[in-house]
Amino acid sequence: MRPKASQALNLKVLLLGVFLAFLLLFVLRSGLSSSSSQENGASPILQTFSPAKTSDGAIKESKSTADHCSPTCNKIPRSLAQALIHYSTSAITPQQTLKEISVTAKVLEKKSPCNFLVFGLGHDSLMWSSLNHGGRTVFLEEDEAWIEQIRRRFPILESYHVTYDSKVNQADNLMDVGRGPECTAVGDPKYSMCQLALKGLPSEVYEMKWDLIMVDAPTGYYEEAPGRMTAIYTAGMMARNKEGGGKTDVFVHDVNREVEDKFSMAFLCQGYMKKQEGRLRHFRIPSHKDSLDRPFCPE
Repeated sequence: MRPKASQALNLKVLLLGVFLAFLLLFVLRSGLSSSSSQENGASPILQTFSPAKTSDGAIKESKSTADHCSPTCNKIPRSLAQALIHYSTSAITPQQTLKEISVTAKVLEKKSPCNFLVFGLGHDSLMWSSLNHGGRTVFLEEDEAWIEQIRRRFPILESYHVTYDSKVNQADNLMDVGRGPECTAVGDPKYSMCQLALKGLPSEVYEMKWDLIMVDAPTGYYEEAPGRMTAIYTAGMMARNKEGGGKTDVFVHDVNREVEDKFSMAFLCQGYMKKQEGRLRHFRIPSHKDSLDRPFCPE
């Protein structure tokens, strides 16, 4: 998720435009909410800033924000303000293109506040967290030093260190392993017998019902790198094992590379793919918990 070089200036301008549009929408919506609440005799503070919890603990706005806001103000969220300042002053832009970012942003627009799991921590992390304002966005990163660097700059981001024991040069063997019955059986990845399942993630990652999962890490551009084989498989299994039914939107970046291409098609399934934009693929995977006879991939 970290760019290897600065992107073109026009991408930075376009990305800033997306945030400004989001800001304008927030202000307009807040204004309409305030007008409506005044007509109904309700407090505009309570209408605009009272907490709204989702089924899995995602909170739309904290009470502390309401406590520090006058009845006439329409504060933008702190995370959004920080993101606007960061991306308007930084020379480094996200590695994904505007069109690729827009695919995920459209889904977030419909689902947020929601639970969003991201494999990777980079220059786009503050953007994803801001676009999921009021929800829970968790980042999983392989580089401990990088985590500490980002935490110092953006302490509001929730991130965890993850270790991978796979390598890109093992991809062919892992693909064969993944076709076995222990890997196609739906279950909690934490207790899976499949070699592809990540079992050392923080407990809350397994317990949460994720609405969106983005696979943009770990490193996968050289033979000795960890590769994204296990991250892709685990994302797909989390979606299939989701309690309470529903569908999970899963995104995989860098599908121009062999591992990301083959493993996303094999374990997230071509039949579940909704769209490909540039190097990004979008899959929508239903829960298999309520239909255990459902095939691993749709026929």
